[in-house]
Amino acid sequence: MAKKTHLKVRMVPESKPDSAFVYYAKKPTKGEKAKVKLKIKKYNPNTRKHEYFVEKKLPPHSK
Repeated sequence: MAKKTHLKVRMVPESKPDSAFVYYAKKPTKGEKAKVKLKIKKYNPNTRKHEYFVEKKLPPHSK
């Protein structure tokens, strides 16, 4: 089986990380961009403004 080329990361608002609204993004697993934390400017419907979203770890899943 081939190795994964991207990871799924959770993006939370920088100003309010405990917000209920999150985005999910794909991040490369190799190269320079794999070591840098993502920071994306996206729309937050809770505040009705464009804000910076930063990368956080995915929550653990239950079986």
